[in-house]
Amino acid sequence: MGALTSRPSHPRRPGHPDRPSPVGPKQDRSRATRRALLEAAVACLAEHGWAGSTVAVVAERAGVSRGAAQHHFPTREDLFTAAVGHVAEERSAALRGLLSATRPIVTGPVVGPARTYVVVEGIVGLCTGPLFRAALQLWVAAANEEPLRARVVDLETRMGREVHRMAVELLGADESLPGVRETVQGFLDMARGLGLANLLTDDSARRERVVAHWASLLDDVLRAG
Repeated sequence: MGALTSRPSHPRRPGHPDRPSPVGPKQDRSRATRRALLEAAVACLAEHGWAGSTVAVVAERAGVSRGAAQHHFPTREDLFTAAVGHVAEERSAALRGLLSATRPIVTGPVVGPARTYVVVEGIVGLCTGPLFRAALQLWVAAANEEPLRARVVDLETRMGREVHRMAVELLGADESLPGVRETVQGFLDMARGLGLANLLTDDSARRERVVAHWASLLDDVLRAG
């Protein structure tokens, strides 16, 4: 008992080493609000484009006040510069998800038509989905918005390398062989083109035929080695 009653009775001062760390519900709410705003910004870009994605529109979609949005992102440029990074992170996560989902189907040294088709279809699916659509809107905005341009260019360069590396792994491609690297890159350029075409119309019917054609073309090149 004496040991307990001999402790100082005065309250701990802020910053005192023995003071427990705050539990952090306020910080958790702040992080949740920030994430909601970034996700809303991405969704608005995909649906309304740059011109229609104002801070007020994004805040409404996120379910927060405009003041709360501006607390986290004082300017529109701040919001969408952060959204660039968020899109890149989400696209990287989608790539890892595709890699994880597809690897059981394509493991092993054998390169064949079924394996190639699964990979081509998966990558084209990523390039025609909402995350890629939002990225396209960021490209358009970056062409005219200097604060966004350098960041978008840097992230897209890194994303391009990541996609190429993943495609090579999933396809089991040997890029030391003549024509393989160029064919893989040509496929990725085509996939981005399909994503661009899908902005204007539902291109799914033609896309199926293009996917089948490129899977066959890629498979011929891979097996020729």
